[in-house]
Amino acid sequence: MHFDRRPYIMGILNITPDSFSDGGKFFDQKKAIDQALKLVEDGADILDVGGESTRPGSDVVPEDEEIKRVLPVIQAAVRYTTAPVSIDTTKSGVAKAALDAGAAMVNDVSALRFDDKMGEVVAAAGVPLVVMHMRGVPKTMQAGPIEYADLMGEIRSFLEAAVQRAADAGVERELIIVDPGIGFGKTPEHNLIIINRIGELRALGRPVLVGPSRKAFIGKVLDKEVDQRLHGTAAAVAASVLGGAHILRAHDVGPMRDVIEVARAILDERLPEGSS
Repeated sequence: MHFDRRPYIMGILNITPDSFSDGGKFFDQKKAIDQALKLVEDGADILDVGGESTRPGSDVVPEDEEIKRVLPVIQAAVRYTTAPVSIDTTKSGVAKAALDAGAAMVNDVSALRFDDKMGEVVAAAGVPLVVMHMRGVPKTMQAGPIEYADLMGEIRSFLEAAVQRAADAGVERELIIVDPGIGFGKTPEHNLIIINRIGELRALGRPVLVGPSRKAFIGKVLDKEVDQRLHGTAAAVAASVLGGAHILRAHDVGPMRDVIEVARAILDERLPEGSS
C-alpha cells in the first residue's frame, strides 16, 4: 500500500463477546463472516480482525480460544475478498496462525511488549506491523490517575522505541505503522489533544494510524451512548485526516469513507481523480 497517496480506511471486526462497542454482535461465526464481507463491500481498504477485547478492564483470552474465533473469518475474507486482512492480536501464536491462514498485517496494541516472539513472527512473514502506544495493560490502563508530563513527547518517545524494537527483531522499518492509541490509558482531554496534534507524529517517518471510532471521549463531548456516536466519530476522523493521518480505523466504514474523501479533497484543495 502507498500511504502517501491517500488515507486508507481499516474496517473493524471484533469477534468477541465483550468489546466496548460491538461486543457479542458478531460473535457468531456466520455473522462475523457476513460482516467481514460487508465491510469490504462498504469500502474498507484493510479488514482488521480481532478475537480478544482490549477495552478498559478486559481480561486476557486464551490463545487457542482466540485462534478459534478469528481463523474461520480470516479464511473466508481471504477467499472471498481482495482486501488485505490484519490480525489484531498481542500473541505471536495467534499472529502466526492468522498469517498462515492468509492475513497480511499484524496490529499489535502492545507494541511487541507482551510477547517477545511477536517481532520474529512478523519479520519472518515480511508483513506490515502496527505498533501502538498504551499506558500499562488493557485490564488496568484506565485505573488511577492518568497523567503525562508531556503527552505528545511521551507518545513520540514510546513509538520511536517501539519502531526500534520491531526493527531489532527484523521487521523492515518501511513496514512499520505507528498508532498513538486513542483511548488506551488516556483521559478524554488527552484524546482531543492527540487528534488535534496528530501531525506531530509524522516526524517519526512512519505512516500514522488513528482509531477514534465510537470512543468514550466522543461520548463525553456529546453526552451520547456508544451507538449514537456516528457523527462524533466523523468529526474525529475528518480532523485526523486534516492533521495528516494515513490510516483511519472505523466500525462504520461506509459513512467514514465519505468523510475521508471529503476531508482529503479539502486537504488537497482539489477534487479526487475521476470525479465529474
